[in-house]
Amino acid sequence: MMRLSLSFCLSFLFSASLYATPWEQVSGPTNNPSSSIGSYANGCLDGASPLPLNGIGYQVLRSKTKRYYGHPHTISFVEELAKQANHDLNTTLLIGDLSLARGGRFSSGHTSHQTGLDIDIWLRLADEPLSYNELQLPKPISVVDLKKYKILEHRWEDRHFEIIRSAAQNEDVARIFVHPVIKEQLCKQENASERNWLRKVRPWWGHHYHFHVRLSCPTSSANCVDQAPPPAGDGCGAELASWKPKATPPPVKKNATKIPPKPKKRKIIPSRCLPLITKR
Repeated sequence: MMRLSLSFCLSFLFSASLYATPWEQVSGPTNNPSSSIGSYANGCLDGASPLPLNGIGYQVLRSKTKRYYGHPHTISFVEELAKQANHDLNTTLLIGDLSLARGGRFSSGHTSHQTGLDIDIWLRLADEPLSYNELQLPKPISVVDLKKYKILEHRWEDRHFEIIRSAAQNEDVARIFVHPVIKEQLCKQENASERNWLRKVRPWWGHHYHFHVRLSCPTSSANCVDQAPPPAGDGCGAELASWKPKATPPPVKKNATKIPPKPKKRKIIPSRCLPLITKR
């Protein structure tokens, strides 16, 4: 596990520096009023605020990548959730990627996180503060047995449930992405009649060692594009069951004609983002 995590982190840092996007090369945020522009996967961030690296109830991971910027609403959300986790659950949250100083595209790791409204929060709970070196090369801990498609009981805690539920109940949260097995676990654990928060928790592959919080567009960001609301209901029935792995499909005959995939449509950066990337 240690060798895997070290390799993961080193490759992440290496690729980020070698193939830096223009958004990763700007010196810092603008001095303009804060505004999220465009969509989560094709946008930018004007007047960003940095998440302080030292705060109550949280620590920032891989600060050297400078992915700790967000809309002020995002910074407030992280700080309040962390204070609650620290006070109620006696733990420290490990905060992964937010956004770059002016939003925009990362060289690796995400296609979203472009408008300062996305936050990755690791499922590894730091009951003891991590050292600087541990923060720069953190060890991810999965709570899902990916091969058997089930929760790892010895790693999943009630505190995970409490933190995710608390985040989802925040009115500014639009979605939370977790691995389908984690969504299944949350559905099982929620025994109260109030299950509306589960609607916001969306299954998505890859989110087995962290969960991804997405905030709604702030009312002050007139050029921010919200995602369509999640489907009605708690999402714990047939929709969740559809994510379970299917039986292995029969092998494709060698002579079968392969249909080439359609080329992806190139995203055009919002015009209001261009001054942010051209003005250093």
